[in-house]
Amino acid sequence: MTHLNPFVLLCYFAAAAGISMFSMNPVIQTVSLAGALSFFFVRNAGKKTGMHLPIFLTALTVAVLNPLFQHNGATVLFVLNGNPVTKEACIYGAVAALMLLATLYWFRSFSELMTSDKILYLFGRISPKLALLLSMAMRYIPLFGLQLKKTTQAQKAMGYFKEDNMLDRIRGSIRVFSVTVTWALETGILTADSMEARGYGMGKRSAFAVFRFYRKDGLYLALIGILFSIAVYGIATEAVAFQYYPFILRHEQTLISILAYGAYGILAFLPTAAEAGEKIKWKYLQSKI
Repeated sequence: MTHLNPFVLLCYFAAAAGISMFSMNPVIQTVSLAGALSFFFVRNAGKKTGMHLPIFLTALTVAVLNPLFQHNGATVLFVLNGNPVTKEACIYGAVAALMLLATLYWFRSFSELMTSDKILYLFGRISPKLALLLSMAMRYIPLFGLQLKKTTQAQKAMGYFKEDNMLDRIRGSIRVFSVTVTWALETGILTADSMEARGYGMGKRSAFAVFRFYRKDGLYLALIGILFSIAVYGIATEAVAFQYYPFILRHEQTLISILAYGAYGILAFLPTAAEAGEKIKWKYLQSKI
């Protein structure tokens, strides 16, 4: 998937994440999460990715809070502080948590694959200013995190950042964040001055891109379009509709629903298969050396 045209990558993630975001069918959400996780971990095998616990805790919070605040549903499991906790609300919260997890991991993979040069390639001719803004924003996000770590280490070395108690830790964190934000603003001003000094915005801009649209890109794009159309047709015709309130109700399985599930399953695991195939091919070629 890494070597595909950026337009194909954009279409794929829009299709995979879009279906997941606009459907509350538990089967689709489960398949979406499985596909997103498998692609993320296959692509990052052996790497320290981090930031998994906060994502899962956020999803768990959504799953727990929904039945506590949403009391619709016909099946009451128990009563908490005078409020009924229903089975339907618990299931809906669990599916919402799956959707949140799947969407976040799809976008994590998207941010890794869609580098700044690919953003410029996609939007440079349409809106150069928007493309520049997006690429700079994507560049400054990791820089901001790196500078935050450097500032924290410097504050600790000077003895300003204390972790003796919660109040000192909060004060230190606020001070570090304030210093880092000031650095970001100064860096933005310096970048703007540097671009102006180099004549950015004067005259007509030319565009250069190393990306080309090959036959393989066309085949992938056609396959994505076909699978996406089948899945969307199943959702639009309510063949995969799922009702949560006031009681759980799902439509009977039909040929359209089976095709919709199968199409989205292939779509969700398409990058995993492509990435795994590339790694197997690479190891095979290495073994021949």
